[in-house]
Formats: sequence, structure tokens, C-alpha cells
Amino acid sequence: MKQGIYKIVENYPLTDSVYRMRLEGDVACITAPGQFINIKIEGMFLRRPISVFDRDEHSVTIIYKVVGKGTEAMKDMAVGTELDVLVGLGNGYDTSVSGDKPLLIGGGVGVPPLYMLAKKLISEGKSVRVILGFNTEKEVFCEKDFKDLGAEVAVTTVDGSYGVKGFVTNAMDVPYTHFYTCGPEPMLKAVYKASTTSGQMSFEERMGCGFGACMGCSCKTLTGYKRICKEGPVMRKEEILWED
Repeated sequence: MKQGIYKIVENYPLTDSVYRMRLEGDVACITAPGQFINIKIEGMFLRRPISVFDRDEHSVTIIYKVVGKGTEAMKDMAVGTELDVLVGLGNGYDTSVSGDKPLLIGGGVGVPPLYMLAKKLISEGKSVRVILGFNTEKEVFCEKDFKDLGAEVAVTTVDGSYGVKGFVTNAMDVPYTHFYTCGPEPMLKAVYKASTTSGQMSFEERMGCGFGACMGCSCKTLTGYKRICKEGPVMRKEEILWED
């Protein structure tokens, strides 16, 4: 983990409520797809955790949805604004167990962390299929980004306005060796039930510190209590304990 000052070099909308931001600074601590950063917003007590979409040698790119005061403030930040950011947080996806045909499944703002994962898997010679799930056509983003990597992409919309009508599980009837997913908990539960192989699931959770000190995001698993921000956000399918 590293704390530093990062400069906004891009910040623009992808949809009515989803924005893409690129921050310039030291990104050496971002070592695995599925990790996140934690941004300090002026005037707000808690930082905002945002998944990493991509990184290069000098910058990190995030995609975020405007859902509250923190992200509302972020969308209006100008290029050149400097932010206090914690980077390299959380564990990431393990690509060593993917097999040759991994399936990546993202729902809404659970889509972004799968991009860096897809890039890594493809660089390792894997045949990657991606399912992107949204409510309606106007919410769709990043389809082209994944296709440009060389992934096979299917898009689902709940209302059927674009791609496959229904949920991500309606597009899972394809051969795959391992699955990776990120999205809202109802989607994760549905994928868990529909899956036919082992897999890894990234959980969204409200966080206090973001690096394991406050224990505020602890959850019970089959192997004991784990902190979403530290031992997570990625967990293996076999250790997940669903609670009603």
C-alpha cells in the first residue's frame, strides 16, 4: 500500500452516471487485477474506495458511478486537481488457476476491475469470454474496450434493449474452465448458483479505513472472518458463506 498525491489527467462521462478518471502518480503498488484505490474527498470523513480499471507505468485509471456526495464531487473535479490517494489496496484475482477458457462476468460498476484481468489473461495466452450485465442499453459501457483486447464479449440487459435479454446468468451457457466475477451481491449469488466450475468473486462493501485496521468490513466465511478490504475483495467460490 502507498499513500500519495495524484493528479487528475482525465475525467469524463461514459454514460449519464458513469465516469472515467485517470490519475497520474506512483502506481508500483498496484500489482494485480482486482485491487482498488481509496480517494480522500475534501470535507468528507471517509475515503471513497474505487476499483482499478487499468494502469500503466505512470497512471491509474478508474471508472466510477455517481451514487452519493463523494462521487458527485468527483465528477466535477477538473483536470489538474490533486488528490490524496491510497493505492495498491486489497488482494486481486489469481490467474494461475484460470485454465485455458476463463469466463469473466461483470454487472454494472462491477465491470471495471475485469478489464485489467482480461488484459492479463489474454497476455498469458488464454481464450477469454466476457459477459457484461446492465439494466438497459443507455447504461452500457466498456464493451468496445474488452473487444479491442481480443475478448469475446456478450452484453445482457434486463429490459432487452441491447444484447441478450435478461441477467448475466442468461449468457453463461458456454464452456469455461474457471469464472471471475464482480458486481452487486444478488448477481454474485445468482452466478454462484449457476456456475459449473470453481471461481473467484469480488465483493463490494462499505469500508472505513480501506486497509484492514478498523475491521468495519469483516464478513464471515467458511474459513473464518475476513476483511473485504484486506483479505478481499476477491474471494474463492469455495470459501463463501452466504447469509440471508
